[in-house]
Amino acid sequence: GYQHTCAILDNGDLKCWGYDDRGQLGDGGSNTDTNAPSSTAINLGTGRTAVAVDAGYEHTCAILDNGDLKCWGWDFKGQLGDGGSNTNANAPSSTAINLGTGRTAVAVSVGYFHTCAILDNGEAKCWGYDYNGQLGDGGSNTDTNAPSSIAINLGTGRTAVAVSAGSYHTCAFLDNGEAKCWGSDSKGQLGDGGSNTNQGSAVA
Repeated sequence: GYQHTCAILDNGDLKCWGYDDRGQLGDGGSNTDTNAPSSTAINLGTGRTAVAVDAGYEHTCAILDNGDLKCWGWDFKGQLGDGGSNTNANAPSSTAINLGTGRTAVAVSVGYFHTCAILDNGEAKCWGYDYNGQLGDGGSNTDTNAPSSIAINLGTGRTAVAVSAGSYHTCAFLDNGEAKCWGSDSKGQLGDGGSNTNQGSAVA
């Protein structure tokens, strides 16, 4: 992440260390920086282990062995996806992010103030800060504190196989090998050959 590091151990335990001013280490403590992994793993829930983790600016997200997705740390713009009041969390919630009825996560990527996930049906959803269109929902650049019921429009019949959230933009690889990006294009990072115009929808 920005100033913290996380690792999944060979037994599925998850540990983070470094900067903890917003609770991004997930240890449930008093937001105290650490210079080494704790002897105690992050509490992901009874019997739960981690299969994927991504550390962002000052929040962290993990996919659990049952496909649940949980985030913790800074919730400034709703990037934790819990639908709550944008309150920082210093530990994973007991309740997973609501990705939709029966849906689970297969990939997660954490940006500066937004989070994106690929679901088990290949849909992609993002939530959090949307000032530059980085949520890809084609809407009015409105921040959201939970995944939308509607997935990002990647094209007719298209699904996502990989996603990467940058500071203020997001890109995905699709099932047909195409790459599409959305969000801030201030430096041409969307790669669409255009006029460095922010895009609220996925562009090839």
